[in-house]
Amino acid sequence: MIPTALTALLSHWRCNRLQFFAMIAGLALATALWSGVQAINAEARASYDAAAATLGEGQFDQLLLRTGERIDQSTYIALRRAGWQVSPVIEGRLRVEAGSVRLVGLDPLTAPGTIAPVGMQDDSNLDDFLTRGVLFAAPDVAKALEGTVSQRVIADPSIAPGVALSDIGVAQTLLSAEGTLSRLIIAQSQPIGLPSLAEVAPSLVRQPAQDTGANRLTDSFHLNLTAFGLLSFAVGIFIVHGTISLAFEQRRSMVRTLRALGVPLNVLIGLIISELVVFALLAGAIGVALGYVIAAVLLPNVAATLQGLYGASVAGTLQLRSEWWLSGMAIAVVGTGLAAAGALWKIAKMPILASARPRAWAVASGETAWRLGALAALLFVVGGAIAIWGRGLTLAFALLACLLIGAALILPLLLRGAVWFANQRARSAMWQWFWADTRQQVPGLSLALMALLLATAANVGVSTMVSSFRVTFVDFLDQRLAPELFIRVEDEAQSLEVEAILLSEAREVLPLLSTETEIAGVPTDLFGVRVGPTYRENWLFLEDTPNVWDRVEDGRAVVVSEQLARRADVWTGDRLVISSNLILPIAAIVADYGNPLGQALISETVFRDLYPDLVATSFGVRTDDPTALRDRLTAEYGLPETAITDQSRIKAFSLGVFERTFTVTGALNILTLAVAAFAILMSLLTLASIRVPQLAPVWALGLTRRKLGQLELIRAVVLAMVTTLLAIPLGLMLAWVLLSYVNVEAFGWKLPIYLFPGHYALLTLFALLAAALAALWPAIRLARTPPSALLKVFANDR
Repeated sequence: MIPTALTALLSHWRCNRLQFFAMIAGLALATALWSGVQAINAEARASYDAAAATLGEGQFDQLLLRTGERIDQSTYIALRRAGWQVSPVIEGRLRVEAGSVRLVGLDPLTAPGTIAPVGMQDDSNLDDFLTRGVLFAAPDVAKALEGTVSQRVIADPSIAPGVALSDIGVAQTLLSAEGTLSRLIIAQSQPIGLPSLAEVAPSLVRQPAQDTGANRLTDSFHLNLTAFGLLSFAVGIFIVHGTISLAFEQRRSMVRTLRALGVPLNVLIGLIISELVVFALLAGAIGVALGYVIAAVLLPNVAATLQGLYGASVAGTLQLRSEWWLSGMAIAVVGTGLAAAGALWKIAKMPILASARPRAWAVASGETAWRLGALAALLFVVGGAIAIWGRGLTLAFALLACLLIGAALILPLLLRGAVWFANQRARSAMWQWFWADTRQQVPGLSLALMALLLATAANVGVSTMVSSFRVTFVDFLDQRLAPELFIRVEDEAQSLEVEAILLSEAREVLPLLSTETEIAGVPTDLFGVRVGPTYRENWLFLEDTPNVWDRVEDGRAVVVSEQLARRADVWTGDRLVISSNLILPIAAIVADYGNPLGQALISETVFRDLYPDLVATSFGVRTDDPTALRDRLTAEYGLPETAITDQSRIKAFSLGVFERTFTVTGALNILTLAVAAFAILMSLLTLASIRVPQLAPVWALGLTRRKLGQLELIRAVVLAMVTTLLAIPLGLMLAWVLLSYVNVEAFGWKLPIYLFPGHYALLTLFALLAAALAALWPAIRLARTPPSALLKVFANDR
């Protein structure tokens, strides 16, 4: 009995191969986009873990020199003698033929136990590491080091990407930094009664492990990618749900017959579930393979983004990791289960003698539009409550979910209303029939149109966010890079000499004094600025008080970044503790996009009083002829060309990082829109076979098959146009949530929103073109339907 019943069920797919292709392809595409995103995230997190395991980054507090220069080795010895459990680290860039690699030297005898400086493989041992200068490197770095260093290089995939490790003595020799260190790692367990850091090493500052802020930023980046993956998966599941629902209605008579012949209900449902699980595994395997290809293409840009914006190194090559391909297979099965849940419930509740009308489902489903609209209204209310009272990144994404899901659920009701409005203004019988027939088609096409709505809204929202970011970012660079030249020096002696030269040669000299500190519990870059025309004329504030720069110059106020203001919960007028003996009111809030740390600006005089040992290692230079000044500084004063950078170079580099940042989201937008167009195509093709009974009477009344095909094409384009026009305000609301809520919770700053009507018009054109191309094939098939097929309609009792 079971083999016979299973054969009967599978015969449906054999006779409806297009439906089978739609289901497999839809599920595979959905799984591909999801697993591709998860593969990128898994590779990035594996790189973070490797960095933490090999370098201790993010795990331990560290000691750094206040000036940011190298620590004298005698300071480390003094700390060890005083009982401090610290381990030295030296790092720098080692030149190779292809550029440079990051070389890190560790002391395995004092490093905390959770740090693994070497894998001890390939016949290596601790003696090799300590005395013979063995280098351990990520595979890509190992290749780059071959022939460059005399030491033996061992490739170890557990090493962080872009990094080579060696004993600290070997690294000091290779970096020409004998007797100096970059930082000291503090072990988590310390003896009782240690002397204070101020007594033993007053020049060092303790940096807590979490102070970098990179984890929060990268988590937000990966959360954005995951959100896109889920959106893409939802679009694909719409295809699967529509296909399974249609297959169930077409197999209603088969199910009734099998039940009447004695197949138990639980056996029948079990067979259908087994059938769907097999299909899900097949589609999931295809999707995971496609996801690997997508991830491999996008990963280099993701790596460049994370390195450029967040300073997080990610391997540029993809590995087949169980966590992402298993999640792809699992979500394919779960998604299929969700898509089939409604159909299985109907089978479980369907009486044996239930009617087998193949079109009844479409007509009846139209009655649920009001219920879906009510559910959408409830989601909008919940989203409004989150927008007013919600806090946190999770609730910000919950707001996005309420907005998108609510819009998708209310779409059938809005489409029915639009078609009813058009029908009221129709005058000819043909157009009255057309709008009435369109209203009947809305339930069958609603899932595909929901997919188009979400895909188009995502395109509008993300493109608005990216374009707004770009406009703001360019303005920000113009403000911060107002000096025509930037000059970097190595030490205090050179700093004084270069400043004296610049004061005689340039129109304005802006020394950049800075140090890392903590203000109001927030990691902050504190700057001492020489207030002059550049700051007064070029800097724009989000909010300010009168005479900002006069008060800062006199040492009576401070300017802080938006990140610091929001995280410390302060604003203009509030008083801020800069140091133990300095409290200043906030004169203005300035935007500092992309910086995970806070920022505070005080006058140069006040800064030098607080930190008399710090000197400026960078200078902004204002000049009317930057090229001539650059040539003079290199030719007459002997400054190396590498020490001088002009604004255009920095701006071009920053914009280059920015453009690569959003390549990933742009590619996902294109893929999502393509999947939505595929959903429309599959819906129209699967519905075409059961539309003949509705079209045959109209053909018999005089409409040609060619005209019917044209009307089908017009119907698809009209519905797509209404959906796209609804998607534009939805996308703008999406952008507003991203810029005003998600951005603030994830990064600590808010972006202004700009509108780009030309882009929206072009996107609408693309969406209509995609819908027209998707509807073209079904329309041609309808126009070529043989007259005999139309005549057969009248040979049966319909």
